Amino acid sequence: MTTYYDEVQELKQRYPDRRSAVLPALRLAQAKHGHLSTDALRECAEAIGTTPAYCEAVASFYDMFHLAPVGRHLVEVCTNISCALVGARQVLEAFEQELDVTAGETTEDGAVTLRPIECLGGCGWATIVAVDHGYRTHVQPDDVPGIVQELRDGD
Repeated sequence: MTTYYDEVQELKQRYPDRRSAVLPALRLAQAKHGHLSTDALRECAEAIGTTPAYCEAVASFYDMFHLAPVGRHLVEVCTNISCALVGARQVLEAFEQELDVTAGETTEDGAVTLRPIECLGGCGWATIVAVDHGYRTHVQPDDVPGIVQELRDGD
């Protein structure tokens, strides 16, 4: 059985600078632990040969990494300019109301984490909402109850 450390050692071989393997190593650590806890960051740093602070600095820059536990479902609302111009704030507020959480929080039952996100790269189809990494396009506040019901029905 291949360990996390062994997998990272294989990854490091693909890069001229060992620290360049930090992104795939963080992805593996998150897949293993569910989020990048202090222990996961320490494990990543040891495997890469760097510090936990370096791993955390990289992880905190990217929206795809989670430094805290997330729910079984992840809802990310793009709040960048293109989406903002067509109502992203109202969509985010509708999710907050429907889920009874504030952006950045997870529902009490651990089912859904709601996050504002800087950009999902779908500016021509704004407002973009990623639901469990699948994109929903042209989302309006009136669409939110149906999306939340789909998540509840899927659990």
